[in-house]
Amino acid sequence: MTRSTLSLYLESSLGLKNVKHIHWNQSSPALYEAAIHRKEAQVGAGGTLVAMTGTFTGRAPNDKFIVDNEVSHDKVWWGAVNKGIDEASFDKVLEDALAFLEDKEIFVQDLLAGADPATELPVRIITQNAWHAMFARNMFIRPSDLEREINVDEPQFTVIHVPEMQAEAARHNTNDGAFVLLNFARRLIVIGGTQYAGEIKKSIFSVMNYLLPQQGIMSMHASANVGKEGDVAILFGLSGTGKTTLSADPERQLIGDDEHGWSEQGVFNIEGGCYAKVINLSAEAEPLIHATTHQFGTVLENVVMDEATRELDLDDGSITENTRASYPITMIPDAMYPGKAGHPKHIIMLTCDAFGVLPPISKLTTEQAMYHFMSGYTAKVAGTEAGITEPTTTFSACFGAPFMALHPSVYADLLGAKINEHGVSCWLLNTGWNGGPYGIGTRMKIGYTRSMLNAALRGELDNVETELDEIFGLHIPVSCPNVPSAVLNPSSTWADKNAYNDTAINLAKSFHHNFDKYAAATTEAIRNAGPLAGRE
Repeated sequence: MTRSTLSLYLESSLGLKNVKHIHWNQSSPALYEAAIHRKEAQVGAGGTLVAMTGTFTGRAPNDKFIVDNEVSHDKVWWGAVNKGIDEASFDKVLEDALAFLEDKEIFVQDLLAGADPATELPVRIITQNAWHAMFARNMFIRPSDLEREINVDEPQFTVIHVPEMQAEAARHNTNDGAFVLLNFARRLIVIGGTQYAGEIKKSIFSVMNYLLPQQGIMSMHASANVGKEGDVAILFGLSGTGKTTLSADPERQLIGDDEHGWSEQGVFNIEGGCYAKVINLSAEAEPLIHATTHQFGTVLENVVMDEATRELDLDDGSITENTRASYPITMIPDAMYPGKAGHPKHIIMLTCDAFGVLPPISKLTTEQAMYHFMSGYTAKVAGTEAGITEPTTTFSACFGAPFMALHPSVYADLLGAKINEHGVSCWLLNTGWNGGPYGIGTRMKIGYTRSMLNAALRGELDNVETELDEIFGLHIPVSCPNVPSAVLNPSSTWADKNAYNDTAINLAKSFHHNFDKYAAATTEAIRNAGPLAGRE
């Protein structure tokens, strides 16, 4: 595609015309220069690009809508997560977004979502800011990196990103000034009113969660890596539970840190980069990720730095606890890019239990794996979403409800079938509190969590004696290499045993009540795989 052809596409397909200048598929150095020249960001020590996102330092899930039309109406799981908006309102937002971009410079990146050539999705990101274009270039697969020719002339999805445009609730039928609108029929996404770059990557993830299951492919909010013997591990979990941290293991090859598909050929990364939380990041505990925070090519969001020396303070959460680093996955030594491997041997479901009553690690049956997958219990970590200032317990279906367009049972059924077909070993790993709830107990040491994870992946827990947790129905190993046995069973770590019992039962009942909304779409065996054996 030539530049004139691109201009024609923008005008004829989108109605975008009279832009001041098109910066098309610029390299990382060129985008750096533009971001600095336009005063969008600053250069930090080591050469990182440091940007501030203003009011929104996390996602705005209440401002995300899916257009209810002939394509989506009978497929989307409508409700509090997937809220509908009519075509006319979408058209008004699109019209105003295109008008907003007139007489402005725009940055266009043609990229790919999905490392499996059979299902890869060419995407076009159109944004008003160079640093957001740099973020997109980091996070998706760059066609120029591949050894085969990719036709991106006609993108299958286009993102129009206007972070400085504010919606008008009365005119646009939105909640407020921010908006994330997905139109599956027209293969368009319009984002505005928020500078938080994560909305770009997660909007495309929502698209993949809509498209892939309809092709029989499991889409997953999960990280993945592979051992030296070719043993693939999938780690499910919401932001803040440890997906990125635990998957970046020097002893294992990283496939990806956040978004994956699982097809008949195996596991593949949807992205080409990583988006790691960096608050309190330690070079000792997380050396691979920490190294990226001082490298050219990394985009840092809301990280505090010394204005004179440009040294970063990764422990400073004064702007937000949700400080982030976006970097190409190739910054992680020996990472697979594009990430594609075989079928998993292990599935790890990560949770961050703020009540301190779930065991640090427990073995799951297939039915228990499906139950906990559909439940998606964890705690939202401070700053992950707008308005969250301290850990808050939540249930998020499929460990990623905000990005799942279809009914949770669609994903759970695919998961269960693949677990059984490939004989996958499943574990529940709690990275949350021990010895009491948040405010009383302490969060599990990352060293212990890594030891438990490694023991599970190496098969060192396969023949270890277990004890049954009568409330949650989970089998807890009585010992684990390099982990004190005293921390493995949470009931023994609480000083007040009655308080533990009451707290555990209350959480178990919360599981049960939450699962009521899915019960009609599941089997009795799955319903009975949860806490209290599926009973009140």
